[in-house]
Amino acid sequence: MKTMKTSYRVLGTLLVLLIMMTTQAENNENPLLKPFQHIHQTAPFGEIKNVHFLPAFKAAIEEARAEVDAIINNPQPASFENTIVAMAKSGDRLSTIRKIFFNLNSAETNDEIQKIAQEVAPMLSEFSNDISLNPDLFARVKAVYEQKEQLDLNPEQSTLLENSYLGFVRSGANLNEADKTRYREITGELSKLSLKFSENVLAETNAFEMHITDEEALAGLPDFAKEGAAQTAKSKDKEGWIFTLQYPSYIPFMKYADNRELREKMYRAFSSKSNKGNEYDNKEIIKRVVSLKLEKAKLLGYESHADYTLQRRMAETPERVIEFLEDLHQSSRTAAQKDFAEVVEFAKADGFNEQLQRWDWSYYSEKLKKARYGFNEEEVKAYFKLENVIDGVFDLAQTLYGLELKENKAIPVYHPDVKAYEVFDADGAFVSVLYMDFFPRDGKRSGAWMTDYRGQWHENGQDIRPHVSIVTNFTKPTETKPSLLTFDEVTTFLHEFGHGLHGMLSQCQYESTSGTNVFWDFVELPSQIHENWAYEKEWLDRFAVHYETGKKIPSELIQKIVAAKNFQSGYMSERQLSFGMLDMAFYNTTETLTESVAAIEAKAMAPTELFPMVEGSLMSTSFSHIFAGGYSAGYYSYKWAEVLDADAFSVFKANGIFDRKTADAFRTNILEKGGSENPMDLYVRFRGQEPTVEALLERSGLKN
Repeated sequence: MKTMKTSYRVLGTLLVLLIMMTTQAENNENPLLKPFQHIHQTAPFGEIKNVHFLPAFKAAIEEARAEVDAIINNPQPASFENTIVAMAKSGDRLSTIRKIFFNLNSAETNDEIQKIAQEVAPMLSEFSNDISLNPDLFARVKAVYEQKEQLDLNPEQSTLLENSYLGFVRSGANLNEADKTRYREITGELSKLSLKFSENVLAETNAFEMHITDEEALAGLPDFAKEGAAQTAKSKDKEGWIFTLQYPSYIPFMKYADNRELREKMYRAFSSKSNKGNEYDNKEIIKRVVSLKLEKAKLLGYESHADYTLQRRMAETPERVIEFLEDLHQSSRTAAQKDFAEVVEFAKADGFNEQLQRWDWSYYSEKLKKARYGFNEEEVKAYFKLENVIDGVFDLAQTLYGLELKENKAIPVYHPDVKAYEVFDADGAFVSVLYMDFFPRDGKRSGAWMTDYRGQWHENGQDIRPHVSIVTNFTKPTETKPSLLTFDEVTTFLHEFGHGLHGMLSQCQYESTSGTNVFWDFVELPSQIHENWAYEKEWLDRFAVHYETGKKIPSELIQKIVAAKNFQSGYMSERQLSFGMLDMAFYNTTETLTESVAAIEAKAMAPTELFPMVEGSLMSTSFSHIFAGGYSAGYYSYKWAEVLDADAFSVFKANGIFDRKTADAFRTNILEKGGSENPMDLYVRFRGQEPTVEALLERSGLKN
């Protein structure tokens, strides 16, 4: 028997060794676990298969655990370098894999990726909790933090130390063991719920199509909208025209279609996404997310999730956010009511005698805009061919910041639509890789965003440069026309490119303090300020030419665009404020929700409401920003940043919109600094003073 047991033991050891060797061999073949060999160490998209992700995550998590264990077991006393900096640099491979995977899950997903995401999310949550809830690791971090006054740290090092310590505290490091267990359960469930929320919205968006075969039903629609719908139908092997809930299809239909019944059908489909009581319904997910975030906040000693979140924001407290939203609401309400009344009166004069509904708003607003300012969207679009707009945006980057962008087809991309660029500084130094992904498709969530595949930091004397991505859902080219952008799409491009500049121009020491790793109510400043150039004739004259004739955009058309800039600014302000109010209604509560999601939404939006209620319509169930993104108790930041960007752009207006000295100051004090210092300190360093709301009210025509 002894011999047999020994034999079993030997066989067992050999089996373990065989499994380890097999696993190592598989890892060696996994492109995510090997050094990236392409130019600038860009992600090898052509080599990555879905099957690679799960084993890569598992291997990278174990590698990161070993790095953290080495910090914990370091026999030397805890110091800034061997604990805080070491922590900041740990998990580099895991971070890379996570960025690649979850960026693809947003921009080029499929059923298999979504299934992997549901399996990976709790693994990552567990790993994160293992770090933040480790008492030995926290003891080292705390030891360094308690001697911070004696460490002679520079501002970025002080920020990193502060972020590290508070990161542990705000992630449960001071909880007792029972509460730590509950904290783990909460964060694990939240990670899965946010993914499910997004998946449901995408599924609902893709599930709807309005198939039209009678050309008379297309009355009022411009050629570009009809051609796009015909192309969509053709791609689905159907006759006629197909309209979808993707923005480039939905928005033109709501603006131009004469058929009110079909506009209503489109609106009801769009506004009821994930509110149909089916498998993609998000109402219970919303209630669960809000409940869990409240419970987590209370575990950590906060009254509400808003209290917890706003501790690390410029606004600081829920009371200040609510006061901010209310002040702007008071400044916007009368103008919004006037905007609404004007559309009602215009519709009546046009022969419309029914109550104005939400599906009538864009249609009659566009007609009023055309009557008042003498142009329509299709006329403007002709001067905004995508390729020309790209040239214009790149020219702006060169004029302001000395940047040169060159497409490099040797850089791998994840979809044929994606273009990859190298970005160089005025002195020829490499700045960044930039991916741009413009068009909608079934595997891409709606909206527009900036992200990165690699951040920026310094290591061993080397400046590691970032890999940034801009993702949008712009109007696609058709068989007869190139991609022609609406004016809103032009401003969206500038917005996301501004985020991109924030990431690309970063000059920080640590990745966690670089680029867009800033307070969320500061992150929109670099994006929103760049939208201002869309209204400047000096910039439009540089690139906006008719896609057929090549003639420059007429001065009178630019004047009309500028004149229409504040068209319905009161209404638009109220609309944006209503989203911030809804966000706070969910997250500034101190008690578990007892009302329905619909009731909470109706009550929160009542102060800004102008339309009658629409049965089945619910904004919350597709409000991904606050239930699946990072904007919970933070949606107000768009309006907050409007105050900053209007105030900051007033400096450009005073000195010249292409003034290099002003641009250098903005680059040096804002774009390059990331989150390395307090954002208000950075802003004052650029502006010379704290911002006031006056510039925003004046720019929006709301001052009086």
